Amino acid sequence: MPAFPTIRVGDPVQHESLTVFPLFADSPGVDYLLADEALTAGAVTVAEVSEGGSVPNLLVDNRADRLVLFLEGEELRGAKQNRVLNTSVLVAARSRMTIPVSCVEQGRWRYRSPHFNSGGSHSSSKLRHVLKKSVSHSLQEGRGHGSDQGEVWKEVGRQMEALGSQSLTAAMADTYGAYQHRLTEFRERLKYVAGASGLAVAVGGKVVSVDLFDRPATCGKVWDRLLTGVVLDALEAGPRPEHAGPDAVQEVVAALREAPWQPGQAIGAGEEFRAEMAGDRHASALVCDGAVVHGSLVALG
Repeated sequence: MPAFPTIRVGDPVQHESLTVFPLFADSPGVDYLLADEALTAGAVTVAEVSEGGSVPNLLVDNRADRLVLFLEGEELRGAKQNRVLNTSVLVAARSRMTIPVSCVEQGRWRYRSPHFNSGGSHSSSKLRHVLKKSVSHSLQEGRGHGSDQGEVWKEVGRQMEALGSQSLTAAMADTYGAYQHRLTEFRERLKYVAGASGLAVAVGGKVVSVDLFDRPATCGKVWDRLLTGVVLDALEAGPRPEHAGPDAVQEVVAALREAPWQPGQAIGAGEEFRAEMAGDRHASALVCDGAVVHGSLVALG
Protein backbone atom coordinates (compact mmCIF):
# COMPACT_ATOMS: atom_id res chain seq x y z
CA MET A 1 0.00 0.00 0.00
CA PRO A 2 1.15 3.60 -0.48
CA ALA A 3 3.19 4.97 2.42
CA PHE A 4 1.54 8.32 3.00
CA PRO A 5 3.61 10.72 5.11
CA THR A 6 2.26 12.38 8.24
CA ILE A 7 -0.16 15.03 7.00
CA ARG A 8 -0.95 18.25 8.86
CA VAL A 9 -4.11 20.14 7.95
CA GLY A 10 -3.54 23.89 7.77
CA ASP A 11 -5.89 26.81 8.33
CA PRO A 12 -8.59 27.04 5.67
CA VAL A 13 -9.11 29.83 3.18
CA GLN A 14 -12.62 30.43 1.95
CA HIS A 15 -14.50 32.23 -0.82
CA GLU A 16 -18.24 31.86 -1.23
CA SER A 17 -19.12 28.15 -0.89
CA LEU A 18 -15.56 26.94 -1.56
CA THR A 19 -13.17 26.15 1.30
CA VAL A 20 -9.56 25.13 0.66
CA PHE A 21 -7.39 23.48 3.31
CA PRO A 22 -3.62 23.44 2.66
CA LEU A 23 -1.97 20.13 3.55
CA PHE A 24 1.58 19.94 4.87
CA ALA A 25 3.78 16.85 4.82
CA ASP A 26 7.44 15.86 4.77
CA SER A 27 8.18 13.24 2.15
CA PRO A 28 10.98 12.26 -0.23
CA GLY A 29 10.78 14.00 -3.59
CA VAL A 30 11.14 12.56 -7.09
CA ASP A 31 12.90 14.43 -9.91
CA TYR A 32 10.45 15.18 -12.73
CA LEU A 33 9.03 17.91 -14.93
CA LEU A 34 5.35 18.75 -14.92
CA ALA A 35 3.68 18.12 -18.26
CA ASP A 36 2.75 21.76 -18.86
CA GLU A 37 6.34 22.84 -18.17
CA ALA A 38 7.69 20.20 -20.55
CA LEU A 39 5.16 21.08 -23.25
CA THR A 40 5.96 24.79 -23.01
CA ALA A 41 9.70 24.09 -23.17
CA GLY A 42 9.27 21.83 -26.21
CA ALA A 43 10.81 18.90 -24.34
CA VAL A 44 7.64 16.86 -24.79
CA THR A 45 5.08 16.56 -27.56
CA VAL A 46 1.64 15.00 -27.29
CA ALA A 47 -0.14 13.93 -30.46
CA GLU A 48 -2.78 11.58 -31.79
CA VAL A 49 -1.52 7.98 -31.94
CA SER A 50 -1.90 8.01 -35.74
CA GLU A 51 -3.22 10.24 -38.51
CA GLY A 52 -6.66 8.72 -37.98
CA GLY A 53 -6.47 9.07 -34.21
CA SER A 54 -7.96 7.02 -31.39
CA VAL A 55 -10.29 8.69 -28.90
CA PRO A 56 -9.04 6.91 -25.73
CA ASN A 57 -5.30 7.15 -26.43
CA LEU A 58 -2.63 9.77 -27.13
CA LEU A 59 1.07 9.45 -27.95
CA VAL A 60 3.64 11.16 -25.73
CA ASP A 61 7.21 11.73 -26.92
CA ASN A 62 9.44 12.70 -24.01
CA ARG A 63 12.80 13.99 -25.26
CA ALA A 64 13.84 15.28 -21.83
CA ASP A 65 16.40 13.61 -19.60
CA ARG A 66 13.87 13.57 -16.76
CA LEU A 67 10.55 11.97 -15.94
CA VAL A 68 7.47 13.96 -16.94
CA LEU A 69 4.34 13.96 -14.77
CA PHE A 70 0.83 14.17 -16.24
CA LEU A 71 -2.01 14.50 -13.71
CA GLU A 72 -5.38 12.77 -13.65
CA GLY A 73 -7.99 15.23 -14.92
CA GLU A 74 -5.45 17.51 -16.60
CA GLU A 75 -6.80 18.92 -19.85
CA LEU A 76 -4.91 18.80 -23.15
CA ARG A 77 -6.25 20.92 -26.01
CA GLY A 78 -5.68 20.61 -29.74
CA ALA A 79 -5.25 17.94 -32.44
CA LYS A 80 -8.56 16.21 -33.32
CA GLN A 81 -10.37 16.88 -30.03
CA ASN A 82 -9.59 18.00 -26.49
CA ARG A 83 -8.85 15.29 -23.92
CA VAL A 84 -8.25 14.82 -20.19
CA LEU A 85 -5.94 12.31 -18.50
CA ASN A 86 -7.65 9.24 -17.08
CA THR A 87 -4.97 8.72 -14.45
CA SER A 88 -1.71 10.28 -13.30
CA VAL A 89 1.27 9.11 -15.35
CA LEU A 90 5.05 9.41 -15.02
CA VAL A 91 6.57 9.20 -18.50
CA ALA A 92 10.13 7.87 -18.45
CA ALA A 93 12.99 10.03 -19.68
CA ARG A 94 13.71 9.83 -23.42
CA SER A 95 10.79 7.55 -24.17
CA ARG A 96 7.62 7.35 -26.25
CA MET A 97 4.43 5.88 -24.83
CA THR A 98 0.67 5.84 -25.16
CA ILE A 99 -1.38 7.44 -22.39
CA PRO A 100 -5.08 6.79 -21.56
CA VAL A 101 -7.39 9.78 -22.00
CA SER A 102 -11.03 10.75 -22.33
CA CYS A 103 -12.62 13.13 -24.81
CA VAL A 104 -14.13 16.35 -23.43
CA GLU A 105 -15.12 17.82 -26.81
CA GLN A 106 -17.74 15.49 -28.26
CA GLY A 107 -18.60 17.61 -31.31
CA ARG A 108 -15.17 17.77 -32.97
CA TRP A 109 -13.13 15.07 -34.72
CA ARG A 110 -10.90 17.08 -37.02
CA TYR A 111 -7.42 18.52 -36.69
CA ARG A 112 -7.09 21.97 -35.19
CA SER A 113 -3.33 21.57 -34.67
CA PRO A 114 -0.80 18.75 -35.11
CA HIS A 115 -0.03 18.56 -31.39
CA PHE A 116 -1.65 19.21 -28.03
CA ASN A 117 -0.97 22.05 -25.62
CA SER A 118 -1.74 22.31 -21.92
CA GLY A 119 -5.29 23.54 -21.44
CA GLY A 120 -4.34 25.32 -18.22
CA SER A 121 -7.44 23.86 -16.57
CA HIS A 122 -8.39 20.81 -14.56
CA SER A 123 -11.47 18.62 -14.46
CA SER A 124 -14.12 19.33 -11.84
CA SER A 125 -14.42 17.01 -8.86
CA LYS A 126 -17.59 15.55 -10.40
CA LEU A 127 -15.79 14.72 -13.65
CA ARG A 128 -12.79 13.36 -11.77
CA HIS A 129 -15.19 11.14 -9.83
CA VAL A 130 -16.50 9.74 -13.13
CA LEU A 131 -12.94 9.18 -14.33
CA LYS A 132 -11.58 7.60 -11.16
CA LYS A 133 -14.59 5.37 -10.54
CA SER A 134 -14.88 4.10 -14.11
CA VAL A 135 -11.13 3.56 -14.51
CA SER A 136 -11.02 1.58 -11.26
CA HIS A 137 -13.89 -0.61 -12.46
CA SER A 138 -12.22 -1.05 -15.85
CA LEU A 139 -9.04 -2.23 -14.14
CA GLN A 140 -11.00 -4.66 -11.98
CA GLU A 141 -12.45 -6.16 -15.15
CA GLY A 142 -9.03 -6.44 -16.80
CA ARG A 143 -9.69 -3.75 -19.41
CA GLY A 144 -6.90 -1.35 -18.51
CA HIS A 145 -7.15 2.35 -17.70
CA GLY A 146 -10.12 3.11 -19.94
CA SER A 147 -12.93 5.35 -18.73
CA ASP A 148 -16.66 5.23 -19.40
CA GLN A 149 -16.57 7.73 -22.28
CA GLY A 150 -20.35 7.99 -22.41
CA GLU A 151 -20.48 9.01 -18.75
CA VAL A 152 -17.68 11.54 -19.33
CA TRP A 153 -19.62 13.19 -22.16
CA LYS A 154 -22.77 13.09 -20.05
CA GLU A 155 -21.05 14.89 -17.17
CA VAL A 156 -19.47 17.52 -19.44
CA GLY A 157 -22.88 18.19 -20.98
CA ARG A 158 -24.66 18.23 -17.63
CA GLN A 159 -22.26 20.82 -16.25
CA MET A 160 -22.54 22.98 -19.36
CA GLU A 161 -26.32 22.99 -19.01
CA ALA A 162 -26.18 23.65 -15.26
CA LEU A 163 -23.87 26.64 -15.75
CA GLY A 164 -25.60 27.92 -18.87
CA SER A 165 -22.53 27.77 -21.10
CA GLN A 166 -22.61 27.09 -24.84
CA SER A 167 -20.21 25.42 -27.24
CA LEU A 168 -20.41 24.58 -30.93
CA THR A 169 -18.34 21.45 -30.29
CA ALA A 170 -19.59 20.57 -26.79
CA ALA A 171 -16.12 21.47 -25.48
CA MET A 172 -15.51 21.56 -21.74
CA ALA A 173 -12.97 24.30 -22.46
CA ASP A 174 -15.76 26.66 -23.49
CA THR A 175 -17.36 26.39 -20.05
CA TYR A 176 -14.07 27.43 -18.48
CA GLY A 177 -13.77 30.24 -20.98
CA ALA A 178 -17.25 31.53 -20.18
CA TYR A 179 -16.36 31.78 -16.48
CA GLN A 180 -12.80 33.04 -16.82
CA HIS A 181 -13.50 36.19 -14.80
CA ARG A 182 -14.91 34.12 -11.93
CA LEU A 183 -12.01 31.68 -12.08
CA THR A 184 -9.62 34.62 -11.78
CA GLU A 185 -11.59 35.99 -8.83
CA PHE A 186 -11.44 32.69 -6.93
CA ARG A 187 -7.74 32.19 -7.66
CA GLU A 188 -6.97 35.64 -6.28
CA ARG A 189 -8.90 34.88 -3.08
CA LEU A 190 -7.57 31.34 -2.64
CA LYS A 191 -3.85 31.69 -3.22
CA TYR A 192 -1.29 28.94 -2.69
CA VAL A 193 -0.12 28.68 0.92
CA ALA A 194 3.67 28.54 1.12
CA GLY A 195 5.04 25.13 2.05
CA ALA A 196 1.86 23.20 1.30
CA SER A 197 2.32 19.93 -0.54
CA GLY A 198 -1.38 19.28 -1.02
CA LEU A 199 -4.89 20.63 -0.69
CA ALA A 200 -8.30 19.44 0.40
CA VAL A 201 -11.31 21.20 -1.09
CA ALA A 202 -14.84 21.40 0.26
CA VAL A 203 -17.98 22.71 -1.40
CA GLY A 204 -20.31 23.74 1.38
CA GLY A 205 -20.00 21.14 4.12
CA LYS A 206 -18.65 18.30 1.94
CA VAL A 207 -15.01 17.55 1.16
CA VAL A 208 -15.06 16.78 -2.58
CA SER A 209 -11.37 16.36 -3.38
CA VAL A 210 -7.96 15.81 -1.85
CA ASP A 211 -4.68 16.04 -3.75
CA LEU A 212 -1.31 15.34 -2.16
CA PHE A 213 2.08 15.61 -3.88
CA ASP A 214 5.59 14.51 -3.03
CA ARG A 215 6.89 18.07 -2.72
CA PRO A 216 5.62 21.62 -2.15
CA ALA A 217 7.10 22.86 -5.44
CA THR A 218 4.70 20.65 -7.41
CA CYS A 219 1.71 21.71 -5.35
CA GLY A 220 2.59 25.38 -5.80
CA LYS A 221 2.75 25.00 -9.57
CA VAL A 222 -0.54 23.12 -9.97
CA TRP A 223 -2.56 24.82 -7.20
CA ASP A 224 -4.27 27.38 -9.45
CA ARG A 225 -4.98 24.81 -12.13
CA LEU A 226 -6.55 22.38 -9.67
CA LEU A 227 -8.77 25.18 -8.41
CA THR A 228 -10.29 25.76 -11.85
CA GLY A 229 -12.29 22.55 -11.68
CA VAL A 230 -13.57 22.91 -8.12
CA VAL A 231 -14.50 26.55 -8.72
CA LEU A 232 -16.98 25.33 -11.33
CA ASP A 233 -18.30 22.86 -8.75
CA ALA A 234 -18.81 25.74 -6.32
CA LEU A 235 -20.45 28.00 -8.90
CA GLU A 236 -22.85 25.22 -9.79
CA ALA A 237 -23.65 24.56 -6.12
CA GLY A 238 -24.37 28.22 -5.39
CA PRO A 239 -24.48 29.71 -1.87
CA ARG A 240 -24.24 27.17 0.94
CA PRO A 241 -24.93 28.00 4.60
CA GLU A 242 -22.60 25.31 5.92
CA HIS A 243 -18.82 25.04 5.55
CA ALA A 244 -16.59 22.04 6.22
CA GLY A 245 -14.19 22.29 9.13
CA PRO A 246 -10.77 20.73 9.80
CA ASP A 247 -12.38 17.66 11.39
CA ALA A 248 -13.98 16.74 8.06
CA VAL A 249 -10.59 16.91 6.35
CA GLN A 250 -8.93 14.89 9.12
CA GLU A 251 -11.55 12.20 8.59
CA VAL A 252 -10.77 12.03 4.87
CA VAL A 253 -7.01 11.93 5.52
CA ALA A 254 -7.55 9.07 7.99
CA ALA A 255 -9.71 7.29 5.41
CA LEU A 256 -6.87 7.54 2.89
CA ARG A 257 -4.51 5.80 5.30
CA GLU A 258 -6.96 3.06 6.21
CA ALA A 259 -8.35 2.49 2.72
CA PRO A 260 -8.35 -1.03 1.22
CA TRP A 261 -5.62 -0.21 -1.29
CA GLN A 262 -5.15 -2.55 -4.22
CA PRO A 263 -1.83 -2.55 -6.09
CA GLY A 264 -1.83 -2.31 -9.86
CA GLN A 265 0.34 -1.64 -12.87
CA ALA A 266 1.11 2.01 -13.49
CA ILE A 267 0.92 3.26 -17.06
CA GLY A 268 4.48 4.61 -16.98
CA ALA A 269 7.13 4.66 -14.27
CA GLY A 270 6.31 3.76 -10.67
CA GLU A 271 3.45 1.83 -9.09
CA GLU A 272 -0.26 2.60 -8.93
CA PHE A 273 -2.66 1.86 -6.08
CA ARG A 274 -6.44 2.29 -6.03
CA ALA A 275 -9.15 2.13 -3.39
CA GLU A 276 -12.91 2.43 -3.07
CA MET A 277 -14.33 3.67 0.23
CA ALA A 278 -17.66 4.19 1.92
CA GLY A 279 -19.69 7.12 0.69
CA ASP A 280 -18.86 6.51 -2.98
CA ARG A 281 -15.36 7.89 -2.45
CA HIS A 282 -12.60 6.78 -4.79
CA ALA A 283 -8.85 7.21 -4.41
CA SER A 284 -5.63 6.51 -6.27
CA ALA A 285 -1.93 6.94 -5.62
CA LEU A 286 1.03 7.03 -7.99
CA VAL A 287 4.17 5.95 -6.14
CA CYS A 288 7.76 6.17 -7.36
CA ASP A 289 10.88 5.25 -5.37
CA GLY A 290 8.75 5.00 -2.23
CA ALA A 291 7.30 8.51 -2.57
CA VAL A 292 3.63 9.24 -3.19
CA VAL A 293 4.10 11.46 -6.23
CA HIS A 294 0.35 12.11 -6.51
CA GLY A 295 -2.28 10.77 -4.16
CA SER A 296 -5.88 11.84 -4.64
CA LEU A 297 -9.42 11.22 -3.48
CA VAL A 298 -12.70 12.43 -4.94
CA ALA A 299 -16.25 12.32 -3.62
CA LEU A 300 -19.56 13.55 -4.96
CA GLY A 301 -20.61 16.86 -3.41
